[in-house]
Amino acid sequence: MEHFPERLKKKLQERKAINALRNLTSIEGKIDFCSNDYLGFARSTELSSRVSQYLKEHKIIANGSSGSRLLSGNSGLYENTEQMLSEYYHSEGALIFNSGYDANLGFFGSVPQKGDLILYDELSHASIRDGIGISNAKAYKFKHNNLDDLQNLLDRFQVEDSAPGEPVVYVVTESVFSMDGDSPDLKNMTALCQQYGAYLVVDEAHAVGVFGESGAGLLESMGLHDAVFARIVTFGKALGAHGAAVLGSKILMQYLVNFARSFIYTTALPPHSLVTIREAHNHLRKSTGKEQQDLLSEHIAFFRSRIRELGFREAFVESNSAIQSCILSDNKIVKQAARSIQDKGFDVRPILAPTVPAGKERIRLILHSFNNKKEIDAVLKLLFALWIKT
Repeated sequence: MEHFPERLKKKLQERKAINALRNLTSIEGKIDFCSNDYLGFARSTELSSRVSQYLKEHKIIANGSSGSRLLSGNSGLYENTEQMLSEYYHSEGALIFNSGYDANLGFFGSVPQKGDLILYDELSHASIRDGIGISNAKAYKFKHNNLDDLQNLLDRFQVEDSAPGEPVVYVVTESVFSMDGDSPDLKNMTALCQQYGAYLVVDEAHAVGVFGESGAGLLESMGLHDAVFARIVTFGKALGAHGAAVLGSKILMQYLVNFARSFIYTTALPPHSLVTIREAHNHLRKSTGKEQQDLLSEHIAFFRSRIRELGFREAFVESNSAIQSCILSDNKIVKQAARSIQDKGFDVRPILAPTVPAGKERIRLILHSFNNKKEIDAVLKLLFALWIKT
């Protein structure tokens, strides 16, 4: 069918005009500075072998789950994996979703009700914003990591959750932001939410595996995991697996099973994915996982010291995470810079507007435990040479 709606063509043309048209690319054989495989679990032959061994030992031969969990897709493996997650993250309950996107869509699309209020960080992930978009609650954004602005909104919309049926205020943030790699003041944010009776929801997608003694996230490392209403953890990043989970009370899990549409109306994950989630957490708990965490922390510290020594720290967003973003304003400039670095053998990717605000386009470097200091130094020198020309 050759005919295509003109208004859709126009939207593509507008993207082309501002150098923001997205295309699928596969850059193989280059040094990885772009994937979310922070600890190298996605490429771990040991982890892959343990998953295969588990499937073989437990005589699990199914290729798929065969249906949604409310129909034929549930299993003892699913329930045992959720129990493991509850224990690992010190949560009363856990409910697995097919992805972090599905988890946020399901949670925010079903939990906040008409008359409720959602106060969310302006840089919240698209999945959070899309979930909020299908909610019946009113939503207002606060300035990024700005507790004063959040408090002003809490003062403006102060609601006493003192009786059944009263409106609820939900405060939403991420423990590590995906584009900037920075973190909010979680200690004071939890205290503020407690002061106003607001329900705090934190997406820990980019903190899991990276922070905490057992990689259970930033909240757990700070002893704040019991102070939040819900946490969203994902397994497709540091854990090298697939899927996600909402963590919280058992009654919250029961509610999501009944009302979260992205949970109810989708085929459940296959057994292989569930076993990978289980074994990835076991791998993380072992000394091997701790070694990878320590290596990543060492590489982050080395990276931050090198940008200071090279003299372009101000070009980077302040971050102590694996995500390090160098601002190179203008889509054309940042795309050219990425291609130049790729040509030298390093897999880096440009982050363009409108994914980030115009003027905040960037090269986002992702650090891993398997990168080495020589590689980090080399990619930084290439980037520095391009930065001083802008």
